[in-house]
Amino acid sequence: MTNKTNEIPEVDIVIDEEKGVIREVKSEKHLRSKAAHEKRINRTIYTVLTIISIIWLCPFVFLILQSFRSYLTEGGGMVNYVIPKHFSLDNYRFLFEDGQFFRWYKNTLIIALFCAVLQTLMVLSVSYALSRMRFRGRKLFMNVVLVLGMFPGFLTMIALYFLLKQLGLTQEGAIPGLILIYVASSGMGYYISKGFFDTIPKSLDESARIDGATRFQVFLKIIMPMSKPIVIYTIMMAFMAPWGDYVFASYVAFGRQDSYNVAVGLYRWVNTNDFQGYFTRFCAGGVLVAIPITLLFLFLQKYYVEGVTGGAVKG
Repeated sequence: MTNKTNEIPEVDIVIDEEKGVIREVKSEKHLRSKAAHEKRINRTIYTVLTIISIIWLCPFVFLILQSFRSYLTEGGGMVNYVIPKHFSLDNYRFLFEDGQFFRWYKNTLIIALFCAVLQTLMVLSVSYALSRMRFRGRKLFMNVVLVLGMFPGFLTMIALYFLLKQLGLTQEGAIPGLILIYVASSGMGYYISKGFFDTIPKSLDESARIDGATRFQVFLKIIMPMSKPIVIYTIMMAFMAPWGDYVFASYVAFGRQDSYNVAVGLYRWVNTNDFQGYFTRFCAGGVLVAIPITLLFLFLQKYYVEGVTGGAVKG
């Protein structure tokens, strides 16, 4: 026989004398035990999440600390200490005095801004057409795009490079060449936006069409005001993609420093013989590169989450 003397009863028997009935209510001891158990589980989860967050943040903290390390005062000992002995703004001062870094920064900003505008227009237009219109070949087109999206983009890198070279869009013309490549295939990323448009009732479109509005007017004056989260999400994704791109940008701008973006330029710094001198400057450059993206997420996080969750539906 099992011993049940230490078990806490889940219910207590209560007799309601006024109504003459017997009721079962949750035992107070059982409720306290359940609450304590939930607290222990929550405490464990929070502890694990805190440890994971600390591990995840360590590289970023190291990057920031190294950006304030003075190479002139510490010499070759920069890799021997996690926390610098002497904090200095020498690395940031070098970036502001060096014309190359801000040229790379300007190139990246130009590419990212153009892509943010053009890709957003392309993606939202394709998404709206596939969400609202029914035409022959629609399903086939969506299936083909889905299959093509499964192939890694670097498989076409060599072919795209020679094509851009024939058009004069490499090295000196790397900036417009990169914008062309980033924007040309952006329509394939319609999935999230289409899913968001699918959640908007089609009766709104039909009402506006009955009143004489064209499809473009419906898209611009009715759908867009209601799609602020997905518009902001699309802009952010379009801005971030070229901001940190290295692989394709290094191919297109190969051998032409004035056409580098920040990712390629900073890599060239740490790939020199003077690694110790340029490593701390690389860290300072990384901090300046991360500032725009961080600010975007801080101020637009609400719309970003709404856009992702609103578009994560079956279309």
